Amino acid sequence: MTDLGLRGSPNFEMLRLAHPDLIVSSGWFTWVQDNLERIAPVVSYSVYEPGRSPYLAAEETTLALGEYLGRKPQAETYVSASSHEIAQASRRIVDKTRPVFLINLGDARHFRVFGPDSMFGDVLQRLGLSNAWQKPTSYAAAAPLPLEALVEMPEALIAIISPVPPDAHVTLGKSPLWKAFPAIREGRVVTLPPVNPFGALPAARRFARILSEALSNREITNG
Repeated sequence: MTDLGLRGSPNFEMLRLAHPDLIVSSGWFTWVQDNLERIAPVVSYSVYEPGRSPYLAAEETTLALGEYLGRKPQAETYVSASSHEIAQASRRIVDKTRPVFLINLGDARHFRVFGPDSMFGDVLQRLGLSNAWQKPTSYAAAAPLPLEALVEMPEALIAIISPVPPDAHVTLGKSPLWKAFPAIREGRVVTLPPVNPFGALPAARRFARILSEALSNREITNG
């Protein structure tokens, strides 16, 4: 894997040395489109746009890219397999009555929360679960928010998406505020491995799989 720099400052020299046959871009990189086209052909797709389901956009992008590459049957198979895997994940979850906070901890006092317009929120709905965060989000997530915001829906389950900063993990374990939240007291918290919040269908499938497994294990433990 080649390090091509940060999203806001791509390393064109390293990209050129990689000799790509095709560059798959997005609307975020229109400002460097001319530079990219000097290196290789460019196709651009958008998955994250206001008012648009990111999951459906990811399906459309997969099919469009498959057609462009002459791999339309494979793209259709992957789209179908993704839908099937999420449906299977949904069936693993027995209790769907509680709303879910989908959060990523920034430090011991703040977090970002993923709304219904995020890929995580979109998949959550496809799993038959409701998102505890219904306020507006920006680029599919809202941040930074104080931990106190979690008390707005005390009956919710909290799903923490890694990574968790080491200092936050240690501090929260000793925090009276954290321990006072109903979800913490009652064991309604699961911690998930890292998932790309701005990924496409592979990220959606991974999120559905690990969340359903975590909730299923919790149901078995508490049952």
